Amino acid sequence: MIDLHCHSLYSDGTESPEVLASLAEAAGLRALALTDHDTLDGLPKFLAMQPQVSTRLVTGIELSCRFATMEIHVLGLLVDPLNPAFRARVQDLQARRHERNLRMAERLRTIGIPITFAEVAELATSKLISRVHFAKALVKRGIAGSRFDAFSRFLGEGRPAHVPFEDLSVAEAAAWIKEAGGVPVVAHPGRSSNRSFRWEEAMAELKAQGIEGLEAYYSDYSPREEQYFRELAQTLDLVPSGGSDYHGHYKPGISLGVGRGALRVPDEVLEQLEARTAKHTKKDEKP
Repeated sequence: MIDLHCHSLYSDGTESPEVLASLAEAAGLRALALTDHDTLDGLPKFLAMQPQVSTRLVTGIELSCRFATMEIHVLGLLVDPLNPAFRARVQDLQARRHERNLRMAERLRTIGIPITFAEVAELATSKLISRVHFAKALVKRGIAGSRFDAFSRFLGEGRPAHVPFEDLSVAEAAAWIKEAGGVPVVAHPGRSSNRSFRWEEAMAELKAQGIEGLEAYYSDYSPREEQYFRELAQTLDLVPSGGSDYHGHYKPGISLGVGRGALRVPDEVLEQLEARTAKHTKKDEKP
């Protein structure tokens, strides 16, 4: 059993990379990928745990992109975190995220909620500040009753304080990930904002833009949804990846490896991902 999607306190999770590695070992996972949002900062501490655990620790990242009318997330699995070009691009993304955060703070002020960016930043445990930290600030002020309430009324897509992260295209993200030796995978397609999206057509277009996998196994999928995305991956010759999307107590009821209890990501998924990276290498070696 493996888990190729989780988050640490370096983005919007509550656990350190070291604790995630230990939890994976305790859960008996054969592999765990750390896929923090738009940052590689947690990977050195995560990988440093490898001598202490039998679980294979896999590199990853989750990039926010824009596709058609909605925000979509692309996982970069098996990326080289030391690749200079990729690191520079991720640092640029962090600068864009900072600008987005300043705009969200301004949006809140325009609707009569005087939360400052400095106030939000105080609630973060790392350099990366996300909507989760804005939600925490809203809850702390008593303006929202919970993180879910904060997203539903203020921060979610289409809400008054939401600022889309639209500068990065899927094609760009896929190219960057491949150049860094990784495999670009669409995260939780069944849980993107537009539930009525025609995923047969969307995934065919995303594949044309460089995507090589999709999350067919995910914590919140019903058995019917999982079967649908597994079959879609097979039809389009995409790797059917999967993971819990573990965030610690920010997403209650989700555990590493098993999600809400029924998640089972087959071990061979990682082998299929590695086969894709091998194809990239062979392509690069051609004269």
